[in-house]
Amino acid sequence: MIYLDRVAREIKRVGFYDSLLQDVKAKLGREDVSEEEIKELLLKDERLLKEYKDLNLEYNLSNIHIKTIDTSRLDSRCQEAAKLFNENLQKLKELEKYTLDFSRSSFLVILFSVEFFVLFSVQYFIVLLSLKEYQWLIYGLFLSSIAIAWWYAKKERQKYEKNAKYFHEIYEETIQILNELEKSGCIDKKSLYIQKSDEHL
Repeated sequence: MIYLDRVAREIKRVGFYDSLLQDVKAKLGREDVSEEEIKELLLKDERLLKEYKDLNLEYNLSNIHIKTIDTSRLDSRCQEAAKLFNENLQKLKELEKYTLDFSRSSFLVILFSVEFFVLFSVQYFIVLLSLKEYQWLIYGLFLSSIAIAWWYAKKERQKYEKNAKYFHEIYEETIQILNELEKSGCIDKKSLYIQKSDEHL
C-alpha cells in the first residue's frame, strides 16, 4: 500500500531522503534525475524501496500511503468489505513498526543506553564511593542486568518476528479486499492514496 509516485517525489524533493537520492544518482550515473526515472528504478531495485521503508520506520513515519474508506458514501453491498478494510488498515498501522529489522529498531538503542548507564553506575559505586570490598557483588549485579537485558531482547525479537508475520498476513488480505472493492466498482483506489506526508516540513 505504498504509493510509488509519492515515494519518487519525496526522494527527489525532501531533504530527509538525500542519501537515497545520492544512491539513485549513482545508479543512474548522472546528477539530474526525474521523478519518473526514480520510480522506474524503485520498481527494478527492491533494496532501494526497502531502504526508503526502513528509514521511515526508524523515524516513526508510515509506509502505508492509503487512507480509510468513507463508508457513509457506499451502498450496502460494499459496506461490509469497506469496514473490514478500514479495520485491517488500523491493525497494519499498529503493527507496521515490527516490519523493521529488529537490529535496527529503537528498542536496542534504548536497551544499550540503559546497560551503559548501569555500567557507569557500577564504576561510580566501586571507585568514587570506595566500595572495593563489595566490587564482586556489584559486578555480579551488573552481570545479572546483562543477562536480564539479553533475555528481554530475545523475547522482544520473538515479538517482532511474530508481529511481522501477522502484519504480512493482514497486508495480503487487505490488498485483496481493496482490489475486490475496486473491481466491484465500490471505490476508486487512486482516490484513496495519500499524496504527501504532513510529517515532512
